[in-house]
Amino acid sequence: MNELIPLIVIIPLICALLLNLLHGKNRISRIMALIVAIVIPIIALVASNGLHFFGGHTPLTFNPTLLESLPASLLSSRVILFHPAITYSLAGLEKIFIFILGIVIFLSLFTYFNKYKKVSGPYLFLIFMGTAAVSAMLLSDDIFNMYIFFEIAALTQTGIILASNTEGSTETALKYMILGSIGGPILLLGIGFVLGVIGSVNITDIVYAIHTGYVNPYSPTLLIGFAMIFFGWLYASGLPPFNTIKSLIYSKGTPESSAILTTFSVLTMVAFGLVMFRIFGYLSVYKITIMLFALLAMVLGVSMAVVQTDYRKMLGFLAVGELGFIAIGFGIGTKLSMTAGLFQAFNDIVITSLLFIGFGIVYYLTGTSDTRKLGGLISLNPKVSIMILLGGLALAGVPPFNGFQSKLMLVQSALNAGFPEIAIIIVLVSIVVFMTFVKAFHSIYLKPKPKDLSFVHKEVPSLAIVSIAILLIICLVIGLDPNLITYSFGQYLGGLI
Repeated sequence: MNELIPLIVIIPLICALLLNLLHGKNRISRIMALIVAIVIPIIALVASNGLHFFGGHTPLTFNPTLLESLPASLLSSRVILFHPAITYSLAGLEKIFIFILGIVIFLSLFTYFNKYKKVSGPYLFLIFMGTAAVSAMLLSDDIFNMYIFFEIAALTQTGIILASNTEGSTETALKYMILGSIGGPILLLGIGFVLGVIGSVNITDIVYAIHTGYVNPYSPTLLIGFAMIFFGWLYASGLPPFNTIKSLIYSKGTPESSAILTTFSVLTMVAFGLVMFRIFGYLSVYKITIMLFALLAMVLGVSMAVVQTDYRKMLGFLAVGELGFIAIGFGIGTKLSMTAGLFQAFNDIVITSLLFIGFGIVYYLTGTSDTRKLGGLISLNPKVSIMILLGGLALAGVPPFNGFQSKLMLVQSALNAGFPEIAIIIVLVSIVVFMTFVKAFHSIYLKPKPKDLSFVHKEVPSLAIVSIAILLIICLVIGLDPNLITYSFGQYLGGLI
């Protein structure tokens, strides 16, 4: 067993509790938060690939001495293959996503500490509790364990919005919590249906039971379980019909909070998306349903974004629309499309974090997010303006950035799978994203400065510039060499498809 694997979850959990207790101790809280934020990705990279069985309860096949003492009737049954304990699995895919999670948390806190002299212990508690929950969902091979952390992540997202204390944040958080009281229980009920059929909540056991004929793969109970789990996945990710509330959450948080919230949502989407693919990928209705909701998310996202005059709302809708690109990779269901979808998820985290932090500078300087009241800001700091523009081009899929590579892979996978219509929609939506962003950029930076525009702050936060630059470098490096990411994803998927 790899003893470092559970530390990826345990360390941020302990940190969250300590930061809550240290509320008011600004210096200690800052240092602890930044150290833990950078330790998490380091552990993920240093830890060797493998499994961790909690309590040391390994499957019987892992214990040859015990196997020799068992009766022949038991040895010939499937029981010896089942996992008796919660199992965490760490491979290249999990390492990449936990690494970028830690980087976004670090840079967001880096920027947050630069803007505010006083730090909130409860706010930091929520961030690290959410970090632990999302990491656990990525690592866990137990669907009920994933559900527990799913609920924790949902509650922390609600709390982060409340702690942001922006206009309308309380109402938005309450709405999200009410919808969560529907999405969460339905997800749990779906897991219960699967448990009733299989007799296990270990994902590997469930997949084995279905694909070896241990249970009827088209059992009505199993299909109902899929429908309910799928509904919970829609809520967690922010796909329709939850796209509007998810975009509102992104627009009501502080810029750093929004970067973290998008990261949590994307990683939750990936974690449960992979589980659904492993368990229900053989169903034709699985692919059709996901493609339908993915296309809806893409079209609705850009349609709502293009009419916005508030750049925070525009970014919120664009972020939700980008989730559709991830989902379309899962829906097509080939190795290339799945690799492209996971690659798009990684890119989405980096690019949207860059844009939320970048446009957060505009709000920090002017105190407004209404593009009709803005203009001429390029004169304040041309370098920052150019970096934000490049981030927007990456979002739209313009070469040589990472967004171009993942969307190109999605187009290729759609064409290879016989879905030219989807390939055309991907291209058209990307063009509208480009137009939407350029329109907003022109309104904020290039049009003449309004005479009544006043500034709340006169200087751009220096650490925010550093954070944007680091994220932009990642966009460029991955865009020039996508194999740095896609190789590990391809290896992971090779064992599933």
